[in-house]
Amino acid sequence: MKQHQQPWTRNELILAINLYCKLPFGKMHKGNREVIELARLIGRTPSSVGLKLGNFASLDPGLKARGIKGADHTSKLDKIIWAEFYNNWEEAAFKSEMLLQAFQDQAIPTAEKDFEEVIGKEKERNVRTRVNQSFFRKAILASYNYTCCITGISQPELLIAGHIMPWSLDEKNRMNPCNGLAMNGLHDKAFEVGLISISPDYKILISSELKKNKTEPVQTYFTEYEGREIILPSKFLPDPEFLKYHNYERFLG
Repeated sequence: MKQHQQPWTRNELILAINLYCKLPFGKMHKGNREVIELARLIGRTPSSVGLKLGNFASLDPGLKARGIKGADHTSKLDKIIWAEFYNNWEEAAFKSEMLLQAFQDQAIPTAEKDFEEVIGKEKERNVRTRVNQSFFRKAILASYNYTCCITGISQPELLIAGHIMPWSLDEKNRMNPCNGLAMNGLHDKAFEVGLISISPDYKILISSELKKNKTEPVQTYFTEYEGREIILPSKFLPDPEFLKYHNYERFLG
């Protein structure tokens, strides 16, 4: 059987969806260096990896909402792995990062049992938190194409991958990319303290507290954005229910 005809294994699919989460939608092609690197790690061609990323794109509800279909040759196992991520981002993200590290270190698991043995020593809380926070940042910034959803600033060093539902209040959705927003540090802080919010239909809301402030900086950096639609991500649209929570529970109004 030729290489490209070999069925994808569970571990290969976990690594593919890990990469899917961390790449901007327009960069999921065979010429991307990260696609090439994953292909090398798992012994497949860059074209094969690119096609598999397209399969996952067809399962992404955020893309479906934008009328983007992706590839149409998903397997039963593709759907199973996708569902595992969507139903438990916290665990799936961590396991996929540890699996990637195992492949990079050439401690390659051949079965689920072996995989658990490889990551078993790395399950301390501080390691899990650090690994997951890194994954979340990469996933959010990639979804927004490394662009602030408020201002359009596209300098990665100035961007923060923030949560809509706070990290401390919603453990289940800590790692859910639909619970994330890419913003510059100033607007991220304003969102965190409730001075700004985003409506469920993705319009920017400015608090009365800020609107009272007539100084030029506040007018320039906040008031003039009121009512505008945010720059939407290419994947993982913000969940309207999370935005409703922020509107009613966090926003100063």
